[in-house]
Amino acid sequence: MNALNLPYFPLKIKKVEEKYFVWDILRKKYIQITPEEWVRQHFVHFLIERKGYPKGLLANEVQVLLNGQKKRCDTILYSKTQQPFMIIEYKAPDVPITQKVFDQITRYNIALKVRYLIVSNGIEHFCCEVNYLQHSYRFLPEIPMYSSLMSE
Repeated sequence: MNALNLPYFPLKIKKVEEKYFVWDILRKKYIQITPEEWVRQHFVHFLIERKGYPKGLLANEVQVLLNGQKKRCDTILYSKTQQPFMIIEYKAPDVPITQKVFDQITRYNIALKVRYLIVSNGIEHFCCEVNYLQHSYRFLPEIPMYSSLMSE
């Protein structure tokens, strides 16, 4: 798999009939490795091990209902009161982060109304804070530490 702009984490990988699978610590099962899944697994480990995000407040592949259609958010961080607080969208490393990618995550946010949005292809990472009162957003210089999110 491609090298990423994320710290190395020793992922649990197994091979079954010529296909490779990675252990998802949030879903607690092996998931077939795709380039996007490779990014997701590294990013989740990055959030937990380097940024202090509680594993128990993160969930992968969360279904949301949007205009009567079922969609799936790649990862959601929940608040301590179990309300969605952050949506994270992943793309494969060779997929550029474009306006179309941001449009996708903002559509999910219509249903969830979270405070933070993150988009990553494993090479580039963008995080923005949504201000609903001013109908605006601001990009943050880096992915925030969990402790700084909860101190606001």
